[in-house]
Amino acid sequence: MKFEDLGLLPELLHAVADNGYTEPTPIQVQAIPIILAGKDILGGAQTGTGKTAGFTLPMLQRLSRHASTSSSPARHPVRALILAPTRELAMQVYESVKTYSKYLSLRSTCLYGGVDIKPQIAELKEGREIVVATPGRLLDHVQQKTVTFNFVEFLILDEADRMLDMGFIPDIKRILALLPKERQSLLFSATFSEEIRKLADSMLKAPQLIEVAKRNAVGDNITHRVYAVAQEDKRHLLVHLLREQQLRQVLIFVGTKFGASRLAHYLQRQGIEADAIHGDKTQQQRTEALEAFKAGRIKVLVGTDVAGRGLDIDDLPHVINYELPHVAEDYVHRIGRTGRAGKSGDATSLVCPGERQHLADIEKLIKFKIDQVTAPGFERGSDLGLNADADKPQRGRGRGREREDGGGRESREERSRKADRERTPPRPERSERPRLPSPVAHLPKLDFDPNKPYESRVVAGSERQAAEKESPPRNLKPVAALLGGIGKK
Repeated sequence: MKFEDLGLLPELLHAVADNGYTEPTPIQVQAIPIILAGKDILGGAQTGTGKTAGFTLPMLQRLSRHASTSSSPARHPVRALILAPTRELAMQVYESVKTYSKYLSLRSTCLYGGVDIKPQIAELKEGREIVVATPGRLLDHVQQKTVTFNFVEFLILDEADRMLDMGFIPDIKRILALLPKERQSLLFSATFSEEIRKLADSMLKAPQLIEVAKRNAVGDNITHRVYAVAQEDKRHLLVHLLREQQLRQVLIFVGTKFGASRLAHYLQRQGIEADAIHGDKTQQQRTEALEAFKAGRIKVLVGTDVAGRGLDIDDLPHVINYELPHVAEDYVHRIGRTGRAGKSGDATSLVCPGERQHLADIEKLIKFKIDQVTAPGFERGSDLGLNADADKPQRGRGRGREREDGGGRESREERSRKADRERTPPRPERSERPRLPSPVAHLPKLDFDPNKPYESRVVAGSERQAAEKESPPRNLKPVAALLGGIGKK
């Protein structure tokens, strides 16, 4: 099937052809006709299958009747609202809207936090038919009364499951209460859950379910592998893989923002071009890091689940899970950054014995067992079952402390420092600096023996008499004068 067979406008077909697309993906084949018919959709597809174009193209066609070249803001009210959980995903959807609407007289804008709100307010005053936004920043505009929803015809929720995970449901309910009842609503998600279905029931009217792939399925074009490694050897194995396999353009996932910054800093110290992207960085820093990664100026980008959810990088070859996610569904989202648009991808996970339960949950979700491999020189902790208790803390007081007889277990930090010393080559000896003279040489000589008790050389009586002679007698005032009862004469 071709895009021409879907009944799209010539302006949209021209924009699609400019991007080199000739055949629609399965979810586009199913979603576009249903949306053009004005029906609500509950759509599910694995990430990278083109679901963004699946709802953008028919939305633009239905809004094309409102296209206007007038400069009056009244001719460009908000008619479509697209909500995304992260800034990166919002910008990705906004770029798609701009790409496919370049031959239509429809205006669009992107609203997200972390940047100055004044330029966004100025764009809204000029009039925008399509608004792509994160829930928090959109409510900021609602509070400042810079956006109205009286003419909204479309509501689209992208990555709805991440909306749930990030706690955006109260914000979404507030936004839903402000929208017109008569509208077309679309809900798209890479994974489904019972909570997603409850949300769909509250906002969709007789929706049609579109589920191209199996629920929580992963692409067949992605190669999965697990490196079993001790926790303290993870970063050394990561450097080994990056150098020995000469990996370029690698997206690495960790569990925390602090861990992302620390790992990126460690890779930089090892001479590897790396940067971190997470929620504590400003939007400008995140954008610069992402652009440098796409342009190839840095080889490694370290991120968290929230920051990495909306990353759309063409032909990303490698994804590495430095730490396994605690929620198995997040594994699907992580590796979905690679193997997009039918291209091959590589998903590698570094798993320590303490993460064996997370690995079991992931394998249960994706319904197949991931191949376990061991890198030469990193055999310690390679058996995920036998060494399962290696990372558990000791019970009782003195947690992580060695016993007096030296038989106690080392803490994780001590093992990590020990591994650093073993794998880091010794530094060349520095030239000896001239030593400063001992501080004792600068002190005056003592006129007494410090090893003997101190004995005063002044007799107590004579010392008191000398003190009395040196200090003249003071004129004592009566108490009444001190209290102010006696005036001056």
